Amino acid sequence: MFSEFLAQKMGMAKYKILEDKTYYGEIPSLQGVWANAKSLEDCRTALKEVLEDWALLKIRAHEPVPGLRIKFDRRGVRKYA
Repeated sequence: MFSEFLAQKMGMAKYKILEDKTYYGEIPSLQGVWANAKSLEDCRTALKEVLEDWALLKIRAHEPVPGLRIKFDRRGVRKYA
């Protein structure tokens, strides 16, 4: 489910070359999900990492993630020794 979400959102990514010859990538529907790198492939890799981190932080904070349905358990995360 999570990998499908990532693939779907990465399919919406927009890229452009900046004046300094670096690549800028973003997912317009997700505020704050962007990356910048020297090559297009590095930009794609960085953007996917940003997307993963962004989504996991939203999940951890129990905030909605557009395009991903999540059920939260009121018990929270339990640690086992």
